Amino acid sequence: MINSNKYNLLVVLGPTASGKTALAVPLAYEINGEIISADSRQVYRNMDLGTGKDLDEYVVEGQQVPYHLINIADAGYKYNVYEYQRDFFKAFEDIHRRDKFPVMCGGTGMYIEAVLNGYKMIQVPSNPMLRKKLESNTLDELAGVLSSMKRLHNTTEVDTKKRAIRAIEIETYYQSHPEIEVELPELRPLIIGVHIDREKRREKITQRLRSRLKEGMVEEVKRILEAGVNAEDLLYYGLEYKYLTLYVMGELSFEQMFERLNIAIHQFAKRQMTWFRKMERNGFQIHWVDANDSIEDRLSKIKELLQG
Repeated sequence: MINSNKYNLLVVLGPTASGKTALAVPLAYEINGEIISADSRQVYRNMDLGTGKDLDEYVVEGQQVPYHLINIADAGYKYNVYEYQRDFFKAFEDIHRRDKFPVMCGGTGMYIEAVLNGYKMIQVPSNPMLRKKLESNTLDELAGVLSSMKRLHNTTEVDTKKRAIRAIEIETYYQSHPEIEVELPELRPLIIGVHIDREKRREKITQRLRSRLKEGMVEEVKRILEAGVNAEDLLYYGLEYKYLTLYVMGELSFEQMFERLNIAIHQFAKRQMTWFRKMERNGFQIHWVDANDSIEDRLSKIKELLQG
């Protein structure tokens, strides 16, 4: 039984190859939930092996666990964080209207934070006069000004003077332009992080890369290019699509492609963990579960947390 007064969203995050989906899907199944993907590349159609969609994992005991924000944009399009926030809240409200429970699952830290922080995704111009007026204030004084203007959910906005001044600048702009005020639903998230030992993660990343190449990841890239997507657009997506495109174009040998891509994915996983640790320093509580524990133990622990 979920303590709905305490939580209205479950977040499952972690680095690539940590087994987020393999945990989030059976969890969603058991709590009458639906998955909202937080992966910046799984939004694209026909980019399947390279983004690790693993859609067969969304079937539990013969039943399909519904998912959102996967396969919603064409390959070649540049989907952005503003669109993600907008689409996330549409899915979030739709899921709650149907008395289901939303489970955000993914590893794109920028998307996750844009939602959890409730960033108002519009361009606010700088205000030089206001900045000059505030620059002599201490960080504590700036935090006091900001808290008088809005409710602070975490410490992200006031960890430096520059960020605090920018936050006040944004709130001042909103107050003088009420017509553009963005109303977002209040989130009460339980955040679960999947921790995987570094060496185990490295091993899984390399094994998964070999497996996906055998399954036809090179052919997938060729099909996308043959369908008319520009090579430059595939390079833009980075990681698998960057290095595989360079290989298909003849700029890298297979061995060079594999080695450079493997290193790049390891570095990406490290950056993901750095982002999540930064979230913790900025006030988000992440409950870490060990990827080595049995799925039953992890599910039991998370359901206990959800009961509040």
